[in-house]
Amino acid sequence: MNPHRIAMIVAASLLASACATTTPYQPLEGGEGYAEQRIESNRYTVRFFGNAQTPRQTVENYLLYRAAELTLANGYDYFVVADQQTEAQTNYYESFSGGFGFGRYWWGPRIGTDIITPEVQYEGILTILLRHGKKHEGDVKAFDAREVQTNLEPLIVRPKDKRRD
Repeated sequence: MNPHRIAMIVAASLLASACATTTPYQPLEGGEGYAEQRIESNRYTVRFFGNAQTPRQTVENYLLYRAAELTLANGYDYFVVADQQTEAQTNYYESFSGGFGFGRYWWGPRIGTDIITPEVQYEGILTILLRHGKKHEGDVKAFDAREVQTNLEPLIVRPKDKRRD
């Protein structure tokens, strides 16, 4: 296959992936965004599902931000992280430029390039306890909800208004 054609195929695939955006901070929609479940009156499990363009740090920031929102919305001052996990799911996509064939079993000439593209998606999970009063300064798992909101707000990307699209 012509080297220029290979370069154009690679450039087109890179351009297509560049058009995709990170998951915005939004309620769970289409498999992306945040969700929570109340376990007890002051205990929640919070989840954030990111797409393949959403970095791990963004997923973890959004989890903390949602935990702060829940804390304040329920009349509490700070939250304590009882459990935290961030899991990566990696999918591999294989493509081939050139040749003939079907799936993994090729027939005929096979001239071209195999391209294997990994895609990593992160899911973050927090279990939090909501508390009143001032957090204990020595507790590294305790977070002042107002401070978390103030510090993370500049990093929050909200969804575009669909009515304007």
